[in-house]
Parts: sequence; structure tokens; C-alpha cells
Amino acid sequence: MELKNYETVFILTPVLSDVQMKDAVEKFKNVLLDNGAEIVNEENWGLKKLSYPILHKSTGFYQLFEFKANPKIVAALELEYKRDEKILRFLTVALDKHAVHYNERRKKGEFNKSKEVKEEQAK
Repeated sequence: MELKNYETVFILTPVLSDVQMKDAVEKFKNVLLDNGAEIVNEENWGLKKLSYPILHKSTGFYQLFEFKANPKIVAALELEYKRDEKILRFLTVALDKHAVHYNERRKKGEFNKSKEVKEEQAK
């Protein structure tokens, strides 16, 4: 079966220590790897303020994984999210070719460079 591109973001509860947070991230990374997924990109967005309180928490640790996998893996990953009490929220989406292209350009920093060029032209 053909591998599809996915992106998953999850929010961990802010009451975790750095070690607990890293262990939780590693756990979900291993769920993907153990099921044959290929991780394309991993980003730790750190502690951020939530738009609205979730379980009386106003902040959370955000983590993103971009990966290629068999569609059946998503169900296994989301089941692990639901079983883990450290997870406040999660979202997994399939990426089309345009989103994959956008992510590649974003990782290269092309969008930041274009902003700098526009500022130089404005002077």
C-alpha cells in the first residue's frame, strides 16, 4: 500500500517536567516508528498559551511530527493519544502535494527570506 503524508500536532499538559515531556514525545515517536512510519520532520514548539482553557490549564507543550505512513497507522497513533492522560488535544491531518511542498519551503526558510527582501526593497 502506498504511503501517505501526514502531520500530527499534540498538546501535552504543562505540569510535566522536561524529562517527562521528552519521554512522552519519544513514546509517540516510537509508536510511529514501530508501525513502519517514516518521520520527515519533527518540531518542538515549546510551551504556548492556549486559546481557551483545557482541563483548567491555560498553557501546554506543543509538538509536531510530519511523517509518511500507511493510513492504518493513524488510528493506532490516535488511540495512544486518547489513552495518555498527558495529552490535552491532538490533531492529525493528511497532507496533499501542495501542503508537502509548502512544508518543504517553510523548512528551508524561504518565507522569512522573502519578507527580508520586501523590507530591503521598501528602503
